[in-house]
Amino acid sequence: MKTIYVVSHTESEHHLSDLVGGWYDSELTIQGISDAKVIAQALSSEAQIDLIYSSDLKRAKSTSECIAEMTGAPITTSSALREMSFGDAEGKEQSWLDERIRPEDGANRMDHSIVNGAETKREFVGRIYQYLNGIELAENTVISTHSFAATYVIAWWIGMPLESVGYVNFGIRPGKITKLVEDDFFKNRAVAYLNQ
Repeated sequence: MKTIYVVSHTESEHHLSDLVGGWYDSELTIQGISDAKVIAQALSSEAQIDLIYSSDLKRAKSTSECIAEMTGAPITTSSALREMSFGDAEGKEQSWLDERIRPEDGANRMDHSIVNGAETKREFVGRIYQYLNGIELAENTVISTHSFAATYVIAWWIGMPLESVGYVNFGIRPGKITKLVEDDFFKNRAVAYLNQ
């Protein structure tokens, strides 16, 4: 059986400062580091982790480093596992984005940009899918990423076509583990649990 543990990074400085995250490269807080160690302990108690793939942004990378320290698994980082880019809003106060965000009109969910310079859903999910299609999975693999990006790791796992992701959101929260499994016989894929 193959298992992927999707880990959404723990508390980071932009959470406390109420800043837009996306590609803004904030560090984990002291609480975030402590929580990442708890996640690492939970994963090492559940399985022998073989590989870790991580977003290259500090908050996800630091979370994955805590897991690697506990499990001994090697880390590969990639910008493909980053959160959605929020363009001009990166690192600005959330209120700045709230005042300028352009809601989607219902007809253009895949190619709509919420603010100048932001990725569209097609661009965002497309890079995640492309990356995941090119990696090797071990028996137990960790993917350390971001809350919104984690939805599309799950969507890729269950074979949801790119054109169908316009409405999907699994509501992943920071500092949580989602377990994805594939059985050896039928190669069926399932979501064993969300947000633990």
